[in-house]
Amino acid sequence: MAEIVNMPRLSDTMEEGVVAAWLKNVGDKVEEGDILAEIETDKATMEFESFQSGVLLHIGVQEGETAPVDQLLCIIGEEGEDISDLLNGDSSNSSNSEEVSLEKEESSDTSSNNASNTEMPEGVIIVTMPRLSDTMEEGTVASWLKSEGDAVEEGDILAEIETDKATMEFESFNSGTLLKIGIQEGETAKVDALLAIIGPAGTDVSGIDMDENAKAPAPKKETKKEEALKSEAKKEAAPAASHSSSTTSSSSNSSGRIFASPLAKKMAQDKGIDLSQVSGSGENGRIVKSDIENFKPSAGGNAAASSFVAVGTETFEEIPNSQMRKTIAKRLGESKFTAPHYYLGLDLDMDNAIASRKAINELPDTKISFNDMVIKAAAMALRLHPKVNTQWTDKNTIVAKHIHVGVAVAVDDGLLVPVLPFADQMSMQQIGAKVRELAGKARNKKLQPDEMQGSTFTISNLGMFGITEFTSIINQPNSAIMSVGAIVQKPVVKNGQIVVGNVMKITLACDHRTVDGATGAAFLQTFKSYIENPIVMYV
Repeated sequence: MAEIVNMPRLSDTMEEGVVAAWLKNVGDKVEEGDILAEIETDKATMEFESFQSGVLLHIGVQEGETAPVDQLLCIIGEEGEDISDLLNGDSSNSSNSEEVSLEKEESSDTSSNNASNTEMPEGVIIVTMPRLSDTMEEGTVASWLKSEGDAVEEGDILAEIETDKATMEFESFNSGTLLKIGIQEGETAKVDALLAIIGPAGTDVSGIDMDENAKAPAPKKETKKEEALKSEAKKEAAPAASHSSSTTSSSSNSSGRIFASPLAKKMAQDKGIDLSQVSGSGENGRIVKSDIENFKPSAGGNAAASSFVAVGTETFEEIPNSQMRKTIAKRLGESKFTAPHYYLGLDLDMDNAIASRKAINELPDTKISFNDMVIKAAAMALRLHPKVNTQWTDKNTIVAKHIHVGVAVAVDDGLLVPVLPFADQMSMQQIGAKVRELAGKARNKKLQPDEMQGSTFTISNLGMFGITEFTSIINQPNSAIMSVGAIVQKPVVKNGQIVVGNVMKITLACDHRTVDGATGAAFLQTFKSYIENPIVMYV
């Protein structure tokens, strides 16, 4: 009998998975224990084995696709078995949403048909509230520069509209008479609401709904950008003689205000052109696109400044977020905004640590790093300060009697935190070997979920990148995380003398709900005594 195989939960935090690769095809025989697919979780790419035997009859999630936990992944059964009931049963779960979607589409179609069936007098153009910025959702009419009954030419300024960013001039892309104003000065309306009606003089538009928040019942028009391009193209096609004869008109009125189209203003700003030096060829001396394109600075002007033209294209690249990246964002966001972080910093004298490491590494088959020394010192300090080795819950504070240290490891997709269990019982050589093993697995996406669970304290080290000081976000449910910087040489005072010393900065981020300032400070003092005198860690 055919059985449904759902997207498995391969880690404790997994909510959805991506099928990285199928190792079986539809029609292939499957034995219990065979690897069906490789699935990318929020932490690693893992092999998923079959718990059934039979034939792979159906694949529900294709390679590269994402599906939530428990969604149909595939169906395994006997060769030739009818699985239509199982497929229909699976699709029925989404039928309601599909019906809702269809109802919405039908409703949209109906409203569209109603709009298109609205009888529009010949030559009448509906002007809607424009989207004048990328984030604009509604606009306020600051002032109308035309009144009902006024003649309107293409390129004339109709109104000044206040957006979420600025008050901008809105020019007409049509010619005719302003028959009706839909949104009065000071009123606010959504983008695409009916703003005005333009058409032949004397046309009766009383039958058109002028509700300011209603969508305009006009047939589909070209976009404003397309209309603007056509508008400018018509102007550019005008005879050169006509253009020359009109360049003598002034582009400013008696109050000194410069009239220019929004496009012309933008072009002038990009090219570094002073609009006061440009003669406008538009209505009433208004500056338009062609005036900016044909502008040549006078000999007395700042030619050097206006000759520079910045060129380039604004480009973006969209990179799909991996499951790991989504989980990192979610977990760290929860930690940062729920746990009240505070930070304690300390400078460590590393002279003795450097000498001790050099002596230890001269022993046969022995190699330790400063990171290994930090992990060992932190684990031993936690043994003496158990309040730092805690977890917060709404009902109580949990004090861990064991010490499991998480070590942050950078990978291509983000960050993983493999765990060293019972780190206080390990030697520095054992810590180093285990860290190298787990870090290699992390970078090759071979870490198992149980190797990343159960940490009671976390260490993040960016010293190998030359970072001298930084702060980290607590890896919940831990109560603290230690940030370790690089060892740098700097002047220090020893025995009343200024000498060159080796200094390492560390920062401890604590959850104030569980770790008080004095508790965190006492922990750091103990840690300092260990790291500055490594020999005591062997006692």
